[in-house]
Amino acid sequence: MSNYVIETENLSKQFGKKMALSNLDLKIKTGGIHAIVGSNGAGKSTLFKLLLGVLSPSHGSSYILGQDSQSLTPELRGKIGFVNEEHTLPGWTKVKNILKMEQSFFPKWNEAIYHQVIGNFNVDPEQKVNQLSRGERAGFNLAMALAKRPQVLILDEPTLGLDVVAKQAFLESVLFTEKSEESTVIYCSHQMDEIERVADQLIVMEKGNLINTSTPDAFCQRIHYWVVDMAGQKPPKKQIPGFLQIREIEGDYHYMVIDQGDELKEVFQQLGAVSAYKSSVSLNQAVNGFLSRNHMSPEQLT
Repeated sequence: MSNYVIETENLSKQFGKKMALSNLDLKIKTGGIHAIVGSNGAGKSTLFKLLLGVLSPSHGSSYILGQDSQSLTPELRGKIGFVNEEHTLPGWTKVKNILKMEQSFFPKWNEAIYHQVIGNFNVDPEQKVNQLSRGERAGFNLAMALAKRPQVLILDEPTLGLDVVAKQAFLESVLFTEKSEESTVIYCSHQMDEIERVADQLIVMEKGNLINTSTPDAFCQRIHYWVVDMAGQKPPKKQIPGFLQIREIEGDYHYMVIDQGDELKEVFQQLGAVSAYKSSVSLNQAVNGFLSRNHMSPEQLT
């Protein structure tokens, strides 16, 4: 039996002239919370649709729980949970009616988990769905998804638009269930504070390609700021090994670089620096700097 809940092999999807995914080879191990991040248009949502069999690939293949995504059985689909940013539910019916229907479809429904999660949100079973706030719909969707006891749970921007209280409740529910049920969670978000809190593994995608897979800490350790006092004009960016980004703050230049050691200090000194020292970065800074490098034209590097 495979140790991976998700595997893709040369997975590609093209829409007209746009390549949404390009020969993606991705393996996600069983267990833990795996965060997928990237700029808009990186291919994250396309990947999820391919994994769930909603779209067909242009070429290549994808597998979820060991099964080809293009031939998922009803039994296997029952082992997969999915919550998206829209939290789409029929607005005309009551919460209790949707709950009753969901319970009838899933024989392994865990009522204790449902109540554990829904208790973090102010959801009245007698309310119609269209009377719920966005945060309440998010909590209701998550509670139902987790009560099904999925082996893999895909969360696509689930906290988008939620207030601080609802977001906190949502994240606590995800952490509680992942630890208690040993589910594998695939978490997609642009909010790095969420990723920093929940993720065991960090997957970075850009322009349909996989460009990083590691722990968040390991990723941050690759990237640093160098705070540099230049006596004269700042050197062209292309002369700085591993250059990602630059900011000027109170007369000093803050160079963000990747995969560079302490020897970079000598490079700055050779380029005219009076002083240069290295500092660490947050996950948010590391990801944003890393992605910005992939959007630069050759002209912007000079």
